[in-house]
Amino acid sequence: MRNFQRKRGWINVLYSKPVLIFLGILVLLFAWNVFGFIGKMEITRENRKIVENKVAELEREKAKLSADIARLETEEGIEESIREKFGLVKEGESLIVVIEDKNALQAESRENTGGFFSRLFFWKNWFK
Repeated sequence: MRNFQRKRGWINVLYSKPVLIFLGILVLLFAWNVFGFIGKMEITRENRKIVENKVAELEREKAKLSADIARLETEEGIEESIREKFGLVKEGESLIVVIEDKNALQAESRENTGGFFSRLFFWKNWFK
């Protein structure tokens, strides 16, 4: 009988209010930390997607640069690059340079502007 009462004594201690309150607080702390961990995992997932996109972009840039290097290793590629950068021509070829007149573009943009003052100038010119 004493053995049974000793076992019953530990059960009474475990089911007491202070121990149950302590265990409840412990469970709440664990739950709080789990929710914080879930939030951090979501941030980590987003950062991983950003980094994967950046890696893919860098891989595309690397492929483009490799293609440019391969093109520049040929005679035609070197010649094309020099022609683009320095505007050189071969013997017998001629170079045409097109220059746009900035004043004509500004005058054209002034003529195309609509509004009150353009209408006012129209009426002034009409009655002259």
